[in-house]
Amino acid sequence: MDWKLAARAEKMNPSVLREILKVAEQPGIISLAGGLPSPKTFPIQEFADACAEVLHTDGQAALQYAASEGYGPLRQAVADMLPWNVDPSLVLITTGSQQGLDLVAKVLIDPGSKVLVETPTYLGALQAFGPMEPVPVSVASDNDGVLVDDLLAKAKDARFVYLLPNFQNPTGRTWTEARRAAVSAAAAKAGLPIVEDNPYGDLWFDAPPPLSLTSRNPEGCIYLGSFSKVLAPGLRLGFLVAPKAIYPKLLQAKQAVDLHTPIFTQRMVSSVMKDNFLDRHVPTIRALYKRQRDAMIAALRREMKGLDVEFNTPVGGMFLWARMPEGIDTVALLPKAVARGVAFVPGAPFFAGEGDPRTLRLSFVTASVEEIDIAIAALGATLREQLAHNAAAKVERELAST
Repeated sequence: MDWKLAARAEKMNPSVLREILKVAEQPGIISLAGGLPSPKTFPIQEFADACAEVLHTDGQAALQYAASEGYGPLRQAVADMLPWNVDPSLVLITTGSQQGLDLVAKVLIDPGSKVLVETPTYLGALQAFGPMEPVPVSVASDNDGVLVDDLLAKAKDARFVYLLPNFQNPTGRTWTEARRAAVSAAAAKAGLPIVEDNPYGDLWFDAPPPLSLTSRNPEGCIYLGSFSKVLAPGLRLGFLVAPKAIYPKLLQAKQAVDLHTPIFTQRMVSSVMKDNFLDRHVPTIRALYKRQRDAMIAALRREMKGLDVEFNTPVGGMFLWARMPEGIDTVALLPKAVARGVAFVPGAPFFAGEGDPRTLRLSFVTASVEEIDIAIAALGATLREQLAHNAAAKVERELAST
């Protein structure tokens, strides 16, 4: 058969991260690549109890079709846990927060629409937006967040700006209060809508991050959240909060995609969340991830000493961002690291524009402390070998030119 692909399908590409994860799953590889929550944090017994309860108390309704907006008690629970006055009628339960990105793209993006993103940004968002054929434009960013002047310079005719202020994927950076206030005010003044993605905001280590952008201007923002990082990713359960002006169209887009998020899953999560379970459970996740973050920082300081490697110390979340020395391309470095038993994610694919080939993302939440030590040592050995190879090649070129 001569299948004729739609133009948008022609533009779809395989996920760079998913392809790397296939490599990382090989036996003997310690993966610092995937953004996978630690399975040690999954509340399995609580879900077993909730499953039995849901089936026993209202099994027929739990296995039936349901409202597209989501399960009422769960929407109310989401509204109650957010730190601003949220109308539960403006909460939409989604099949993972990734679906929220897809819905935003379908409702707000036309072919050729300008969409602003951080530098770098979440790869999954670029993929979700891609089929709608936008023109993604990177806004200059530093460790405090996007730069206000550059945001304003690029805001004209942009459909929205997509931002991750808390423990960003991929960099792990967290915006300061001053930068949040400035960006929120600037976006409101420019009439620039904000799509705020916050899957990691509860995973702070020592102190919670400043208030969200959405809490400062709810009418100018769409807020995305997830249960993947605080309960379990296999649930595929997320949510969005949107202004009245845009909520109906997002709901209609969802109806066309999947009718509704599985109601059985929603009811189970609603049951698990009773009696302030997250208030007791999430601190255990924070403590585990902080120990593993500390182990990775210590290992990097030890193994990268003298190699001119730059890396940050995230104050929450799941990721750490690093920049290798001059002359290192992390895409080329990856297979050599895998040969030594460690995998990471090259940083270049996370840029909407030209990527920085020297960057990489490391995840510290899935590997144990012992595995982190082994993996970072292997990464350091790989880097030293590559630097020695580069130096020898440089000498050969200089000799050949004389």
